[in-house]
Amino acid sequence: MQKEYIDLKGFIAIIVLTLLWGVNYSAIKFTNTGLSPIFTSLLRSAIASGCGIIYCLSIKQPLFHRDIRLLHGFVAGMLFGLEFVFVYLGIRYTDAARSAVLMYLSPFVVAIGAHIFLKERLNAIKTAGLVLAFIGVYLVFRGKPATYGKLMLMGDIFIVIAAILWGATTLYIKKYLAGRVHFINTFLYQLVFSLPILFVCAYFMEDHWVFNITVPIIGSVLFQSVIVAFASYLVWFKLIHIYPVGKLSAFTFFAPIFGVFSGTLFMKEQLTFGLIAGLILVSIGVYCANYRK
Repeated sequence: MQKEYIDLKGFIAIIVLTLLWGVNYSAIKFTNTGLSPIFTSLLRSAIASGCGIIYCLSIKQPLFHRDIRLLHGFVAGMLFGLEFVFVYLGIRYTDAARSAVLMYLSPFVVAIGAHIFLKERLNAIKTAGLVLAFIGVYLVFRGKPATYGKLMLMGDIFIVIAAILWGATTLYIKKYLAGRVHFINTFLYQLVFSLPILFVCAYFMEDHWVFNITVPIIGSVLFQSVIVAFASYLVWFKLIHIYPVGKLSAFTFFAPIFGVFSGTLFMKEQLTFGLIAGLILVSIGVYCANYRK
């Protein structure tokens, strides 16, 4: 049943989802203490793919198409895989809290790309959001914690690259797959076709995949794969079939907020003035970029 507004049930759902997405950055940072980052991302995609295939079969939806949509799904999966190579490598070197803010450059990549390639014009509010977001990212880079060094700078740059790839993946899906395939197929294509690129990168870039296996690390991997990569995005896709996607997306600014506070709470990361100021501006910018009257 389609709704024109977000009711209490929808609001609670999006808050829970953004909380999970925000905490996920700290979960990735924690898992890096026992498993190599790209290998962890490979595990995440593999487990989530298995869950997605089971769900797809349960609703009697074909797993793959046999036309050009399969090729587009492959490209989307490759972009998705590269994105998570940079996400997991970036979080290895920089703070989870910083990553949570920098990753939300993605909506602005989508806004600019949609303006150029999809003829979705930027209005004054969206343009203001872009300006605020870029000022916010600048403040995040300026707000250096006491542990800041060349490796953290490299991690920050990796996260920015990941955000650009996330935006590129979204634009590609909007242009070639949205409205042409069932949402579960878009979901599966990203996960399944990310596996080859993640495996190749893990094989050639990481000498050791496993350092220390503990129950909390196994739990963290399951959280990232089953709860976040599978369940949360399945709920998200269902929500956008019920509520206006623009109004839902405007609430995603909660994700970097939860990400920053989970990083400071669970990973004991330093909360600098630049990080707080950048978080505020990026969050306002995300809201403006997704604003609908």
